[in-house]
Amino acid sequence: MRSLTLVGPGAVEWREAPAPVLQADSDVLVRPIVSSACDLDRRLVRGPSPFEPPYALGHEAVGEVVEVGGDGPLRPGDRVVVPWHISCGACDACAHAMPGACRTVPRLASYGTTAGGRWGGLFDEVVRVPWASANLVALPDGVDPVVAAFCSDNLVDAYRAVSPTLAARPGAAVLVVGGTATLGLLTVMSAVALKSARVVYVDRSPARVEAAARLGAAAELVEDYPARVDGDFDLAVDVSAHPDGLRCALRSARPGGACVARSVYFTEPPLPYFDLYGTGVTFMTGPPHATPFIPEVLAHLASGTLDPSAVLAGPYPYDQAPEVLLDPPAGKPAFVHPRPAP
Repeated sequence: MRSLTLVGPGAVEWREAPAPVLQADSDVLVRPIVSSACDLDRRLVRGPSPFEPPYALGHEAVGEVVEVGGDGPLRPGDRVVVPWHISCGACDACAHAMPGACRTVPRLASYGTTAGGRWGGLFDEVVRVPWASANLVALPDGVDPVVAAFCSDNLVDAYRAVSPTLAARPGAAVLVVGGTATLGLLTVMSAVALKSARVVYVDRSPARVEAAARLGAAAELVEDYPARVDGDFDLAVDVSAHPDGLRCALRSARPGGACVARSVYFTEPPLPYFDLYGTGVTFMTGPPHATPFIPEVLAHLASGTLDPSAVLAGPYPYDQAPEVLLDPPAGKPAFVHPRPAP
């Protein structure tokens, strides 16, 4: 089968790989029908990263079940969202809605990197999903699989950055410190959908600032990330992937407020500890725990309260994935797989 493979910084190609096979009754095989590129994929392609190539890329997809290992609820032909993480669904972390920290597999076991082993990538023609009934989420009728693929990672990540605060404090003021291609815009979209009374977005990209304004944020272009943004924010979200952006978010949350970091750092960014000591800000980070929250986000897609097509690039034909990832568009690329021959 074909597998989209990162072979080194700035080098992506199709390679032949052994097709996966069922290894347990809880396994299913899934044929991706739409794959999308996470913002992190851009960094992995550009390099460097902690992951040693070559490895299969991709950890966002909607797929079709093609083979099942046992008598579970899934059947061939079912359309499902495939989460980025590999998780058992039964350990204490999974039981507490934290499948991205599953204790049954190595830490951060996932598709599309070598973190926690090699599980293939969601651009592969077929993938094996362990503990499938605990991980896969049915795609509701009427929801476009192109945008539903974002639920594997980025869209749930953005939604969960803001939803706990807005549930506990309706109308909470939210600051989004942008810098990555689309995750900040998805975070703005989620905060607006969940009825934040005030969403402020800062970024060094004029195009993203304009996009955030169209999505409903008070958007500000900055040349450099400021030390803080005035505004008494209940929640500040870092999606800058820049240490200065992280420090800006941490300093901008009101006393007793919260800062959520949705950036992935491959280094150890310094934190403004004494500022945090003085304000008592709660700092949260960690991987997106997708499966438990995908149904909630899909319901927003079905109702139209979330419409991530505003940040969609494409969809492109599957064969164009290497060229697109090597020269990515401003938006979030999605790729439609060809249907297999009858």
